[in-house]
Amino acid sequence: MNSFVHKTVVVQLQTDGTGRCPVLAHLSYDAEDPFAVTAVFAHDGRVLARWRLDRQMLSEGLTRPVGVGDVRIAPHATGMWRELRLEFLGDFRVDGSRHRAVVFAWAPAVAAFLREAHQVVAPGQEEIRVDEMLAEILSSS
Repeated sequence: MNSFVHKTVVVQLQTDGTGRCPVLAHLSYDAEDPFAVTAVFAHDGRVLARWRLDRQMLSEGLTRPVGVGDVRIAPHATGMWRELRLEFLGDFRVDGSRHRAVVFAWAPAVAAFLREAHQVVAPGQEEIRVDEMLAEILSSS
């Protein structure tokens, strides 16, 4: 069985003071890091941002608002269009405010990606090999 899932979707990026613009989101899931989904946002071949997201939080965000830290996810509907709204808070600015970006993804595409990821490692079946991780850490010191 494949232990890796990848899907590229077109999303809409909205930053402070701008309208939406299309960018690519490369979503990936690796069974070696079973709790995380990596999202790489790119435009014109340039990586704009890379985020590691909690897989369960991403799943729950399809049905209800989640997140209290740097990442907040919520369902968003405009008419018949079902979207997933992902808000990312970045570094602090000189004035004390934070950089902020909002991404709107087509919810059915994210749900399809998560279904594939759940086939690789079912929710609740995630494992962390603590002994192997500690051995690796200790061997490098």
